[in-house]
Amino acid sequence: MSDTRRRVKVYTLNEDRQWDDRGTGHVSSTFVERLKGISLLVRAESDGSLLLESKISPNTAYQKQQDTLIVWSEAENYDLALSFQEKAGCDEIWEKICQVQGKDPALEITQDPIDESEEERFEEMPETSHLVELPVCELTRLEEIADLVTSVLSSPIRREKLALALMSEGYIKKLLQLFQVCEDLDNREGLHHLYEIVRGVLFLNKAALFEVMFSDDCIMDVVGCLEYDPALVQPKRHREFLTKTAKFKEVIPITDSELRQKIHQTYRVQYIQDIILPTPSVFEENFLSTLTSFIFFNKVEIVSMLQEDEKFLTEVFAQLTDEATEDSKRRELVNFFKEFCAFSQTLQPQNRDVFFKTLANLGILPALEIVMGMDDLQVRAAATDIFSYLVEFSPSMVREFVMQEPQQTDDVSRDMAAVCVDTQTRVSLTSGCGLTDGMCVPQDVLLINVVIKQMICDSDPELGGAVQLMGLLRTLIDPENMLAPTNKTEKTEFLSFFYKYCMQVLTAPLLANTADEKNSKDLPEGSTKINPVCPDNFQTAQLLALILELLTFCVEHHTYHIKTYIMNKDLLRRVLVLMNSKHTFLALCALRFMRRIIGLKDEYYNRYIIKGNLFEPVINALLDNGTRYNLLNSAIIELFEFIKVEDIKSLIAHIVDNFYKTLETIEYVQTFKGLKGRYEQEKDRQTQRLNSRYRRDARSLDEDEEMWFNDDEDDEEGEAVEKSRPEEDFPESYGKYMEAKKGAANGTNGANGKPAATSPSSAATPNNGSSAKTAALPSPPVVKTGLVGLVDYPDDEDEEDEDEEQSPRKRPRLGS
Repeated sequence: MSDTRRRVKVYTLNEDRQWDDRGTGHVSSTFVERLKGISLLVRAESDGSLLLESKISPNTAYQKQQDTLIVWSEAENYDLALSFQEKAGCDEIWEKICQVQGKDPALEITQDPIDESEEERFEEMPETSHLVELPVCELTRLEEIADLVTSVLSSPIRREKLALALMSEGYIKKLLQLFQVCEDLDNREGLHHLYEIVRGVLFLNKAALFEVMFSDDCIMDVVGCLEYDPALVQPKRHREFLTKTAKFKEVIPITDSELRQKIHQTYRVQYIQDIILPTPSVFEENFLSTLTSFIFFNKVEIVSMLQEDEKFLTEVFAQLTDEATEDSKRRELVNFFKEFCAFSQTLQPQNRDVFFKTLANLGILPALEIVMGMDDLQVRAAATDIFSYLVEFSPSMVREFVMQEPQQTDDVSRDMAAVCVDTQTRVSLTSGCGLTDGMCVPQDVLLINVVIKQMICDSDPELGGAVQLMGLLRTLIDPENMLAPTNKTEKTEFLSFFYKYCMQVLTAPLLANTADEKNSKDLPEGSTKINPVCPDNFQTAQLLALILELLTFCVEHHTYHIKTYIMNKDLLRRVLVLMNSKHTFLALCALRFMRRIIGLKDEYYNRYIIKGNLFEPVINALLDNGTRYNLLNSAIIELFEFIKVEDIKSLIAHIVDNFYKTLETIEYVQTFKGLKGRYEQEKDRQTQRLNSRYRRDARSLDEDEEMWFNDDEDDEEGEAVEKSRPEEDFPESYGKYMEAKKGAANGTNGANGKPAATSPSSAATPNNGSSAKTAALPSPPVVKTGLVGLVDYPDDEDEEDEDEEQSPRKRPRLGS
């Protein structure tokens, strides 16, 4: 396995026509009994597993590209490629393939796959048409050459024969010489024909032709031919852009001439594919697959060559972190790293791991901490892109670095990492930053706080950068990617760190914008939509919506830490102030935050909501919305429907006790009547449970006691019904009921309030079987009246209040 000649990378072409790296191993050609033929085998160098097992079929078309690549298709839409470390190894395997197929190893392609209809048409052609004869390369024959090139594109066999003819006679360079003549003579007709010819040659999709056309001697003439599109009135100026406008900047001088040439070539070929060539049609999308592969493997080679240069990256990092480096120079260094990280995505996973670990060891994260704090928007944007590559590669690596930062500073620096918010401060993004003078952000801050600050201070009206940074923060605090078995304490340690050092920075704009909640109670009725506490600035509202989205994610995934923070900061009350915002999307974000909390069905949260009367702003928002049937209306109704369906008893009791008279007029949904029904069912269950505790066992009573109870019930029945409280005063407090029962148990006289005479009968418990005289027993009319009032609730009584309903638009606000 130490033979580097046979060391290869295996690639497959995905549905997006991009090459996916399948691993690195060593290739061999041997007879496989199961496949009954000579096959290509690639075993992984890491564990010896089989990466590839492919029989060399006599009818499969193999292509040799760039001296170190072999590409072929095994089935429809399944392309494979072997990238050899050394040319000698590629030549060995190529000779073996050609030997099996009986082909000349000097060819760059063995054959093209053709279907039966194509083969039949080919056989029916005259014998002379089997060979593609190129016209003499002269100005007068350009039209004929253009017709020939465009006519063969529909036939795989003829494309291959034309490609062989073009390579064997050095025809490409002769055509490019004619281009120079036509341009000197301003021969527009000839230039238009050359455009068709060069475009057609690119669509032949042959790597050997690309090697010639994209060489330093020819590539600018190829670009020149593609400027003269017949569909354009005036030719494009692509060569002027590539030579004058586009500047090659060496942040650190590159001494390797081959590497420099490869970078130039890759940029120009990418420009041809992305800018010059038109978007291929459905029928042409496969014509440029080899061009895509050409660019892909060039990028792999560039990254590999830069990594092998030990001094280069060290020098780049030294200048990037040097305080004496000029801002313009640092901007170029950051842009280089952004491009470098983008190219690294072409590496196979194992090499990509080595690449990013190398950057981490060299100090990429401390460097980002510096450049993300710069005023240059382009530098910050590039640094954000680099940071996104690092977070995507390894969130744990970023978290580990961030948690080590406080240990590297003294206690004073750690204390200063918090953001101090003056309660009188208002966040105004009109100045371009949500951190005002009331928020004291020290210079020596944590990297994650720098990221949060950049999110808050995004000057883009659409907050494009803030959205990207919010996604990165979400990835970093997601417990789902903190489950690495190598570090089981990562989740606990990082979340504790985040809530200690970073959460106050994240919530600072939210707390600042909701600081004067109490003053809003003094506003006149109907003025809530212009509440000065709520942000009317659209950009501020967008920022608060992003923060709420992140906090909602925390509620769902950080059970303990976020619960403690919400309770300590009374955060839900502050968030619900935003229900008054004129921006409906922000009110919906606040409602979604509360919905997530209630969705947890946590009694700690429920008691917090009840104690703070936090349903009031939600119900006020519902009433202010009036009869409008919109998303806000549906979301609020869904909140109460969830409470009803899940039968959250504490919240149901709180809502019915405090808000049912306001909500009972809403009849277009049965949600609130359903809540009342749930409430009454629970009342009945509680009453029956309490009643059963004090019910005497009839079997233990003697005849005298039984007669006394029967007579007593007859006398008090009418009075009990008269004394029962009307439905509109319902419900009676559980506490009062319990006091009445306790009083009855202790022998309290319900008629005159005087204690009954002490006797064995009056002191008997409900289970006591005493047969004392009935005259000695106290009379208990109040207790019996209470039982009737609590148990007998006719369903028809709900209809008594229907005549008093008001229009939803005129519903009074709570507390008015």
